[in-house]
Amino acid sequence: MIKENGGGRIRRRKGSNEVPADAGQVNENHLLVNDQNKYRSMLIRAYSSMWMIGGFIFVVYMGHLYIWAMVVIIQIFMAKELFGLLRKANQDKQLPGFRHLNWHFFFTAMLFVYGRILSQRLVNTVTTDKFLYKIVANLIKYHMVTCYFLYIAGFVWFILSLKKMKMYKYQFGQYAWTHMILIVVFTQSSFTVANIFEGIFWFLLPASLIVINDIAAYIFGFFFGKTPLIKLSPKKTWEGFIGASVTTIISAFVLANFLGRFQWLTCPRKDLSTGWLQCDPGPLFTRENFTLPGWLPEWFPWTEIHVLPVQWHALGLGLFASIIAPFGGFFASGFKRAFKIKDFGDSIPGHGGMTDRMDCQMVMAVFAYIYHQSFIVAQSVSVGMIFDQIVMNLSYEEQQALYTNLGQIIQDRQFGES
Repeated sequence: MIKENGGGRIRRRKGSNEVPADAGQVNENHLLVNDQNKYRSMLIRAYSSMWMIGGFIFVVYMGHLYIWAMVVIIQIFMAKELFGLLRKANQDKQLPGFRHLNWHFFFTAMLFVYGRILSQRLVNTVTTDKFLYKIVANLIKYHMVTCYFLYIAGFVWFILSLKKMKMYKYQFGQYAWTHMILIVVFTQSSFTVANIFEGIFWFLLPASLIVINDIAAYIFGFFFGKTPLIKLSPKKTWEGFIGASVTTIISAFVLANFLGRFQWLTCPRKDLSTGWLQCDPGPLFTRENFTLPGWLPEWFPWTEIHVLPVQWHALGLGLFASIIAPFGGFFASGFKRAFKIKDFGDSIPGHGGMTDRMDCQMVMAVFAYIYHQSFIVAQSVSVGMIFDQIVMNLSYEEQQALYTNLGQIIQDRQFGES
């Protein structure tokens, strides 16, 4: 459907339930409080949200591998939506197989990124089987060269597919667009998967804070929104932004206490098995007493509370999720206006496409990983880190030799001390 709006043509996705404002015009008629169809829109959005949240909880309950599979599915949907933005039907008809080239680069990038992230965990999974271990060790050894030649095959495919008839510009534009999509999609997803295997907690908490912030912003804007926040998103209001920020920061502190009580959420996954995890919770997830400040009124029933140290870190994540991460949504809004589209897709009723739901999540996933690596993970060398390097880089025979030599060294030291 095409809507004429002040001389400019604005494309609308099928199934869209909102109308975008003019590119440079914002007025209070676009606010949710003044939207005549806002209750119908809210019901559709709420129904879709319940299904998404329910499915998300089920996948998280199933464990690390299922969450990773969910991330892969989300990536495929996002790539499909973004690939379609610059496609032109007339040109595509003259380029049979050109779409397959996009997906060739996509799955090559997927093999490279996840091969790098999960190789150590794959080794840990098959360590007890000598035959499988050798196969996996060879796959890992030649992983990079395999991905490189897959990419080169796509590069040659692209060159051979170039056609005249004024198609060069379109084809090179698609080539560049494909690579930009791969950078956007796989950069954030690599951090997301790394967070998952560091402990579901470090994936679930940041992702949940973005969901809470989005819902709270919608509710506060729905009932109280009067002051426009930013021209890129005419329906965003200061009331929604501030209300969502306060709600998100409080929720971060409370939610971290709840999630931090479950070991299967806090334990890192060192292999690709699917069993439930048990581990030493560590000081971050060990309850301690916190004395409340003395300026509280006398009628306040508590003088101290039980907290987990990770809750203080959660406040930092909540602050970022409420103040900085929404700018990922603003960026997506400006991007859509540049292409004169309402949504990236229509796969989620009331929300748009998968990319529309992931804009803030992408920003948050990167920050959560950087925060975890900078302020949570110990920077010193540990036994676990050395062990991982041994398993990763030494052959089975070399590991046996190391075991023998290390045992001899330890035995000699014991005799020397005695």
